Amino acid sequence: MPALQRKIASLPVEVLPEARPFTEWFDGLGCRTLGELHRLPRAGLQRRCGGDIVAALDRAHGEAPEIFAWAEAPPAFDAAVDLPDRMENAEAALAYVRGLLVQMVGWLTARQLAIRRFGVELRHERGRAAIAPTKLEIALAEPNWHEEHLVRLVKERLARLTVEAPMIAVAVSALETEPVAPPSDSLFPEPGGTPADHARLLELLVARLGADHVRQPCLQPDYRPEVANGWQPATEKPVRSPLPAALPRPTWLLGKPVALLERDHRPFYGSPLRLVSPPERIEAGWWGGELVTRDYYVAEARDHTCYWIFQERMGSREGDAARWYLHGLFG
Repeated sequence: MPALQRKIASLPVEVLPEARPFTEWFDGLGCRTLGELHRLPRAGLQRRCGGDIVAALDRAHGEAPEIFAWAEAPPAFDAAVDLPDRMENAEAALAYVRGLLVQMVGWLTARQLAIRRFGVELRHERGRAAIAPTKLEIALAEPNWHEEHLVRLVKERLARLTVEAPMIAVAVSALETEPVAPPSDSLFPEPGGTPADHARLLELLVARLGADHVRQPCLQPDYRPEVANGWQPATEKPVRSPLPAALPRPTWLLGKPVALLERDHRPFYGSPLRLVSPPERIEAGWWGGELVTRDYYVAEARDHTCYWIFQERMGSREGDAARWYLHGLFG
């Protein structure tokens, strides 16, 4: 400690921010180091320069605790940076967008948040020749705060983007956040990867192929399979159907039912089909003038492939004859 005290005492007065306004006066007194300043009478020093300089001297010499004013992250994140020159290729701006993403990750960490949706702006000319910025909105299937993953998503989107005018600046803003979920307390890793791994894969596919090409089932509240079988972007939260099916239904539903042949009074599709489930009766659509009256079955072919077939009952809108139709395939 004596060596450290000697080092502190030899420092110039100017290193103490509270002493800088009085530097000329101290110099006139021949007081040029912290040690000489510390030896001045405390009462006179406090009367002439205020109590802040005395308290700062005590903190500098370790005689009083250092109280820091902690920096607090702002409640929202929206940052921009000017490009060094006009850029015409969207991918060329990735390095500058990455710098803003690093700032956003720091902001998320400080506020213990994860990002669910964020925006990227590629800004063009200002003033009289102003052009509206090119905006990208990136939605995540699961909240995330990992820099590399966010950069990868932006890179995929920029690779497919053609800008209409040179860029002069880029901006990143956090649009939707969530508190960070606590870590899993599972002892063993989940087979096939964690839900977060699955979500990151979906987000990468959406960024590369587009939201319209990566979808997930979104069942609608209707008993008719062709109406209930809806789809939505994979990054949106799934919607649970209020009408759960009592019997198994296939995930592969044909766009239009295929009429089946009958042989020996049994439906036929490559081979005679054997019914292996009780019927699921559906009578719906009457309120819209599209009544369907069907009995659905799981049917097994000779090669043990399972199909989802139905029989139109007598008097249905399909005709007076009770016919068999193929409507879905089981994996």
